[in-house]
Amino acid sequence: MPASPEDLAAVSAQLGRHARGVHEVAHRCPCGLPDVVSTEPRLPDGTPFPTVYYLTCPRATGAIGTLEATGRMREFEALLNEPEIAAAYHRAHEAYIADREALGQVPEIAGISAGGMPSRVKCLHVLVAHALAAGPGVNPIGDRALELLPEWGAAGCCVSLPEPEEGA
Repeated sequence: MPASPEDLAAVSAQLGRHARGVHEVAHRCPCGLPDVVSTEPRLPDGTPFPTVYYLTCPRATGAIGTLEATGRMREFEALLNEPEIAAAYHRAHEAYIADREALGQVPEIAGISAGGMPSRVKCLHVLVAHALAAGPGVNPIGDRALELLPEWGAAGCCVSLPEPEEGA
């Protein structure tokens, strides 16, 4: 769904900076705010940006950072030695590229996905964002990481937004 001005304000508050290149909200937290946005493959300043699915919720990013710090990335990467998981991860890589190319062609990043796909596990933030946006069964590593994360929206919204002005 397209990002509304309220969504863009929420994402900017989550990131602590102006949201750039947002195409749409790709997933919403149970609290209702965006937690994943899809981004244009070229930022407004012309910079190529391969990260289609960008995790915005600070609680989710913090939980994933903790997961990465515990060494789970090595465990996830070891799963790529299993042919079925490696094949599914390669399909996730192809799906990620197809999603980005549907937003626009950027020759500088053609064939490049994100998060280490298709042969490494480099960034769980990207892989979880992809899993949330695409749904279960698309990104096997993102799905497995999600299973280990706490419910980040259970405590309510991660940021407070100002109330809209009357008549606005």
